[in-house]
Amino acid sequence: MEVAGGATVLMDTDPVQGLDAKSMPKIELHAHLSGSIGPTCLHEIWLSKKQSGADGTSDLSDPLQELAPTKAFDLLTFFPLFSKYIYELCNDAESIAYSTKSVLQDFQDDGVVYLELRTTPRLIKQAAITKEAYVQLVLSTISSFKSPTMVTKLILSVDRRNSSEEALEVVDLALRYRDQGVVGVDLCGDPTKGDVEIFRPAFAKAKENDLKITIHFAEAQQSSSEHELRTLLSFGPDRIGHVIHVPDTIKEVIIERKLGLELCLSCNVKFGMISGSFADHHFIYWKGTGCPITLCTDDVGVVGSPLSNEYDLIAEHSGLKPREVHELARSGIETIFGGDDEKDRLRKLMWN
Repeated sequence: MEVAGGATVLMDTDPVQGLDAKSMPKIELHAHLSGSIGPTCLHEIWLSKKQSGADGTSDLSDPLQELAPTKAFDLLTFFPLFSKYIYELCNDAESIAYSTKSVLQDFQDDGVVYLELRTTPRLIKQAAITKEAYVQLVLSTISSFKSPTMVTKLILSVDRRNSSEEALEVVDLALRYRDQGVVGVDLCGDPTKGDVEIFRPAFAKAKENDLKITIHFAEAQQSSSEHELRTLLSFGPDRIGHVIHVPDTIKEVIIERKLGLELCLSCNVKFGMISGSFADHHFIYWKGTGCPITLCTDDVGVVGSPLSNEYDLIAEHSGLKPREVHELARSGIETIFGGDDEKDRLRKLMWN
C-alpha cells in the first residue's frame, strides 16, 4: 500500500495577511500516534483488510464515515474510538508501520521540522506483538522514514488505566530505547479513570534516570482536583498538556516553575473541553504568564486541524501579528526533549 493522505481540515480559517503558517517551520510536541492517523489512511487499511478477509473488519464501518467532518465527539465518546475502532484496524505489523509512516508524512508535509510523537506500548496477542516489539516497530518506522526536513522523537505513554506495574514497564521500555529515539514518558488516557498516586514509583524512576516527563494536566473537571494536580506536579513534569481546569493556587506553581505548556485549540473546542470557542480559549491567559507555550494538534486524525491551521486559528482569534506568530512557533524550542544539539538546529532554522 502507498501511504495515503491525512485528515480533512475541519476547522479551516481565513489566513492572516502576511502569514504563511504552512511553510513556517513548526514544532509539534503533543501528538498521539493513533489519534494522528488520517481518515484516508485508515480507509486504505480498512479496504485492504476487507478485501483480504481479515478477521474483525466486517463489523467495522468505513473510516471515512466513522471520522467524517460532521461527526461529533466528546470525552465520553472519544476514548472508546481508540480501543474499539482504531486499534482494531491497526492491529498488525503492516498496518502499524503503514499508519505510522502516513502520520510522519502528514506532519512533514505540513511544515513540521521537529516532532515528538507519543504512543502507549501496545500488546497485540493475535499478532504476537509484545509491548517491546510494538515500540521497536514504531521506532524502526521512524528511523526508515529519513525525512530531509523533520526530526522525529518518541514519547512512551502510561495510560491512566494502567497498573503501577504496567507503568513501570513503560518507563523501563523508555529507558531501554532512549538511545534509539525515545526521549520521555507521558501520562495520558481517560481523565475519569485511575488514581494517579499509584504511578509515583514509575515517574520517580523516570526522574532518577533523567528521563523527561510530560503529563496530561487538568484536562477535564473530573481530573482537576487540587489534590490530584499537586500529586501530578510532585512527579516533576518538564511539560504539561491542556491545562484547562486549573485552580488559581495551582496556576501559581506552574507559573513559578515556568513549565512548558502544550496547548491544543481545536481539540479542546471540538470535544467540548472548554466553554465557548476559539476566542474563549485559555491560550489568552497563559500567553501572559511567561510560561513557554507550544501549539499542538493532539489527535489531528480525529480533529481534522493540522498544526498550520492551529496557527492560523490562534492568529485570527487572538489578534497575533505574523511576527508574533513566528515568536510563538519558536517558544517551544527550549522545552523539547530532543537535546541541546536539536535545540541548536531549531534555533538556526527558525530564526531564518
